[in-house]
Amino acid sequence: MPKSATETPFAAILRRAVEDTPGAVGGAFAASDGEMVDYFARRDAFEWALLTAHYGVVLSHVRMALNTWHFGEAGTVMIEHTPLVVLLHSVRDGYYALMALATPCPLGRALMTLDNVVTALAEEMG
Repeated sequence: MPKSATETPFAAILRRAVEDTPGAVGGAFAASDGEMVDYFARRDAFEWALLTAHYGVVLSHVRMALNTWHFGEAGTVMIEHTPLVVLLHSVRDGYYALMALATPCPLGRALMTLDNVVTALAEEMG
C-alpha cells in the first residue's frame, strides 16, 4: 500500500525495501537507458537520478561483456566503494533495480531484500 496518495506502487516497493534494510540509503527502478522509472532515497532526487543513470551504464557494459562470451544475462552486480556499496539486479526487458548502502552493511540481508524487490517490481510491471 502506498504511503501517500502520490506514491506509486514502484516507489512503495522501493521505500519498504530501503526502510527495512539497515544501512540502505536508497533504491531505484530504471529502464535500460538508465532513466529512472521511480525511486526512494534519503538523498537529493537529482543526485539519485544521476547515480542511477551512471550505474546503469556500468550494468550495460557488464551485460555486453557477458553477451560477448554468451554467458547470458547479468543477474546481480555488486560494486563496493569505501563509503558505499551499490547493488544492481536485472528485472526484465532491460529494466533494473538498484540499491545503495552505506558501509558497513549486512550484504546478505540486502541481497535477499533486493531479490524480493525484483520479484515485486516484475509483478507490478504486469
